Amino acid sequence: MLLYLVRHGEAKGELEDIARPLSDKGVADVNKISVFLSKLHITVAQIHHSNKLRAVQTAKILSEHIKSTNGTEEMSGLLPMDEPRIWFKRLETIDDDVMLVGHLPHLGGLACLLLCGNRCRQDLMDFKAAGACALKRSQSGFWSLEWFVTPNILTL
Repeated sequence: MLLYLVRHGEAKGELEDIARPLSDKGVADVNKISVFLSKLHITVAQIHHSNKLRAVQTAKILSEHIKSTNGTEEMSGLLPMDEPRIWFKRLETIDDDVMLVGHLPHLGGLACLLLCGNRCRQDLMDFKAAGACALKRSQSGFWSLEWFVTPNILTL
């Protein structure tokens, strides 16, 4: 199983827009990451995202470039302060490749739990806005990092 973790793109500040939609740079960065991921011919069963507008918008852009057999779906347990163990447990019962679009510090905590087996430093993986990684679960249930990419290293 492959698990793709994607942090939402850069959002507007609360003073600019309380709903915090993606900024112009956020949209551009998510598009850049999406085009890159499409070249990897990624197929997922579903793209799950939180209910925050910036994550919804990020998932929508990703779904325009990534093949998702069941589209996108809002899911609980992906908010910034949600307990990472929620998804740690859910993933034990999922065999299909999936993508989670979320926030910090949740994504960092989940990646750390999967890779280290405990709540180590949540900044183990520095999820920049629109950053994405692929984690692979082995037959024995252990996770490893396949790759990690951020928009600033891509030249498309």
